[in-house]
Amino acid sequence: MNNEGPAANGGLHLIPFRGLRYVPERVGSLAAVTSPPYDVVVRPDGLHHLESADPHNIVRLILPQAASPADRHRQAAETLTRWLSDGVLAADPEPALYVYEQRKGDLLQRGVIGALALSEPSDGIVLPHEDVMPEVVADRAALMRTTAANLEPLLLTYRSGGELSGTSAVIERTILGPPVIATTTEDGFSHRLWSVTDAGELSRIRDDLSHRQALIADGHHRWATYLRLRAEHTGSPGPWDYGLVLLIDTARYPLQVRAIHRLLRRLPIADALSALDGSFRVRGLDVSLEQAIGTLAEAAAEGNAFLLAGDGRFHLVDRPDPELLSGTVPRGRPEAWRTLDATVLHATLLDHIWRVPDTPDHITYIHDTRAAVTQAERDGGTAVLMHPVPEEVVRELAREGVTMPRKSTSFGPKPATGLVLRSLALD
Repeated sequence: MNNEGPAANGGLHLIPFRGLRYVPERVGSLAAVTSPPYDVVVRPDGLHHLESADPHNIVRLILPQAASPADRHRQAAETLTRWLSDGVLAADPEPALYVYEQRKGDLLQRGVIGALALSEPSDGIVLPHEDVMPEVVADRAALMRTTAANLEPLLLTYRSGGELSGTSAVIERTILGPPVIATTTEDGFSHRLWSVTDAGELSRIRDDLSHRQALIADGHHRWATYLRLRAEHTGSPGPWDYGLVLLIDTARYPLQVRAIHRLLRRLPIADALSALDGSFRVRGLDVSLEQAIGTLAEAAAEGNAFLLAGDGRFHLVDRPDPELLSGTVPRGRPEAWRTLDATVLHATLLDHIWRVPDTPDHITYIHDTRAAVTQAERDGGTAVLMHPVPEEVVRELAREGVTMPRKSTSFGPKPATGLVLRSLALD
């Protein structure tokens, strides 16, 4: 690794690394060893499905199963070491940046994977937009510390003027050649990966990104983990000063922004609904999930709105009492933050009306809408379905240094985990 510090003008500093990749001959298929990011896997169903897809599926590293956290992290490290020793994973011969493409139907996304120099939010280089849960950061840090590896990239976005130059021009030239990885996962997405090692092309990417600012689209907990581990490794610059990321120019490849839903595991929906009497308008909807989501979108255009599920039907919750909001939503924040659905959900509904603690025992965050509904009906809880926040609102709040309630947004498509890993021991 080139251990020079961040670019002098304070922009993004992305450097090549020797990627760890699966050896195709040693696994059933590349698709069978990949996984969604660790926090998107719907456990336990999705975890068991992925584990059974191939004995070398990446979930055995990102979500190891053992009796205690220490055992889980140690097991992941031992598994990684064994797979390297057995030739299941191998390091590329020279450092590279990686052009990554995802495609499904009309949806096309391309970006660059590399090791990014870490920076603090106050530097204004990489902007977080959500709060994090300390216990999740602690767990991810322990896993990363024990394995000495970045097992999956964060998803960062930046915006160029949309012109075909700099990084985007390198990407378009690179995809004309043969990829080092090409596979299609069971969700219908095709994935292709190219290695960029040419000094001239690497220089063009470096110069183009040196004045860019990025937004964390997905991976706030992993970014906080990077910063924590960097603080533990003080002294001369080294591999812990960088973290694995995928950078997407959303001026050329706009991301989809979806909501992240809440499963209130210990709150029966009958209790949730009765507690809302007089505080919100509640309407029952005997319609399909798709129709209910459409009704939610219409209501959300007028103000705060949520869908509750868990009893076989949907309940639209909207038109909150203005005095209730005034007395429960914290002041001293921008109006765009105070009117967010996630803000009202946490400050007014969870904290004040339902009194549900924001802990894993009480709240599960689920990206898939149908999965949230199914689990609520199966477990006797309440699913709170959210409407997504527009990307421009997210970016503007981040620029103002204002973080949204955690798990407020889900940008996608997310990179598949398992296509390329970064070993800090190699760097």
